[in-house]
Amino acid sequence: MRSEAVMRRDLPRSKGNIKLKEFLQLINSVNPKKGIFILGLLLSLVTSGASLVVPQLTKGLVDTSQLAKIDGKMLAVLILAFAIQLGFGTIGGFLLRYVGESAVKTLREKLWNHLLKLPVSYFDDHKSGESSSRLVNDTSVIKDLVTSQFPNFITGGIQLVGSMIILFIMDWKMAAIMFSAVPIFALILLPVGRILSKLGRQLQAATADFNADASEKLSEVRLIKSSNGEAFEKTTGGGFINNIFTLGVKDAKVEAVLQPIMMTAMLGIFVGILGYGAVRVQSGTMTSGALVAFLLYLFNIIAPVTSFATFFSQVQKAMGSTERIQEILNTELEPVEDGDKLDVEGKTITANNISFSYEPNHPILTNVSFEAKPNTVIAFAGPSGGGKSTLFSLLERFYKPTSGQLTVGNSNIENINVSNWRSQIGYVSQDSAVFAGTIRDNLQYGLDKTLTDDELWHGLELAYADKFVKEFPEQLNTQIGERGVKLSGGQKQRIAIARAFLRDPKVLMLDEATASLDSESEEKVQCALEQLMIGRTTLVIAHRLSTIVGADQIYFIEHGQVTGHGTHTELIAHHKLYAQYVNEQMVN
Repeated sequence: MRSEAVMRRDLPRSKGNIKLKEFLQLINSVNPKKGIFILGLLLSLVTSGASLVVPQLTKGLVDTSQLAKIDGKMLAVLILAFAIQLGFGTIGGFLLRYVGESAVKTLREKLWNHLLKLPVSYFDDHKSGESSSRLVNDTSVIKDLVTSQFPNFITGGIQLVGSMIILFIMDWKMAAIMFSAVPIFALILLPVGRILSKLGRQLQAATADFNADASEKLSEVRLIKSSNGEAFEKTTGGGFINNIFTLGVKDAKVEAVLQPIMMTAMLGIFVGILGYGAVRVQSGTMTSGALVAFLLYLFNIIAPVTSFATFFSQVQKAMGSTERIQEILNTELEPVEDGDKLDVEGKTITANNISFSYEPNHPILTNVSFEAKPNTVIAFAGPSGGGKSTLFSLLERFYKPTSGQLTVGNSNIENINVSNWRSQIGYVSQDSAVFAGTIRDNLQYGLDKTLTDDELWHGLELAYADKFVKEFPEQLNTQIGERGVKLSGGQKQRIAIARAFLRDPKVLMLDEATASLDSESEEKVQCALEQLMIGRTTLVIAHRLSTIVGADQIYFIEHGQVTGHGTHTELIAHHKLYAQYVNEQMVN
């Protein structure tokens, strides 16, 4: 891992300067269903209006009725108000939640599509688990705010404001006594809210770190077990878990203190209002119905206020999530669809003094030049770490050269449409990548059409892979497991070669395609590769020089530079280190 990547991860985390405006812009950018949202809001408004009418109806019912004679019309209106509150509340709540779910779905799609289009350099500097945490955990935080907390805040806010206005109209003296407690709540909630916000951000960051580490380690569980690394990983993972636990306990302590304080304060206000109201009823300055209505309005205020602390805490968490999501969305995309489409068949691929470095003052390639004419085999040999695989990464356009240029015919590779260019390349590496799924899925991966079984079997036959696939009970529908763990190395290689055959590439790139295989598997894979190379421009990286002796040109790369090139015979005669490599391998 490059030091630059390490340095980036060690940088202090952002303090969270994202404001509510940026959060709203993020939500608006995913085109929420505003018409449905407004309808849901209106229904919630009607629901809140009904909740404000109920206490007034109850007041009239208490003041004008006796047990033996109840006002039927008023009772009917009260039941109707309850029905409106229930029905409209249900529909309005569902519509608001639907809009929220839809917005977050679109946000996840936008983020996922953005991640897929980011350049390889982004993933060099960020763990895959970190990115998946942004995609799943941070969007879940935003989802909870938008789909649950925000609708409750809207309806609660309407109830709160409406109840306050009615209370002051009913009896401003009692209302003033009740709201004199507001400064006390503010003194409690503001500092506690800041503490919860800070802890929430720390907890999110710690969870993301653990998720990133766990994803990386579980993907290499065989390395852990073969190295007896369970004890080390138990300690490492335990550190992450303990950090999350410590922050969770701190958060629990604050919540544990906050809830009783809030409940005690609310109960105190309720008892105070009830006592004062009882005195007023006895003195004749207030009716019993008015006191009941006042207490019902008080409940309309207490319920939203108790949830507002949770809402504002969730808002702070969502700000942190928004910040991390925006960091990804603000990362420049790979220009996949830019440039001209070009048929590379029959065109020469040329490198003119290519230089490249991941970070300044640490060059990987320096003034590398080569020429690959149509239907020829160009090989790259040399010590490990010399820059051969990096050269392939430049050809795949995962990175841009820091100087020099790559051309296809008369066109600079930078001016060619990336998707068009990659669609004409077949790439087979030492560790051929396969996905969990069936053999059929892996053979067709990346193709823009569905192949018939006959076409798939023909590709497998050309790759000398049809025999072992037929031995599986499910054949093409065989599940191969994560990273193809149910296949041997040679079998995976031949599946990858079959996939390359089915792509029918015009340029073939082979990176150590037989380096890790046993002699029997190597022989079969080599036969398959020779079939695949016919009629194509082929670029080969190989440590085993026996696989490239027939190449039209061999370029020997040391320390990022080409120190010699020619045919196998020419290099043996004129390149001392190449001749030494050949002699050593012949002896071995």
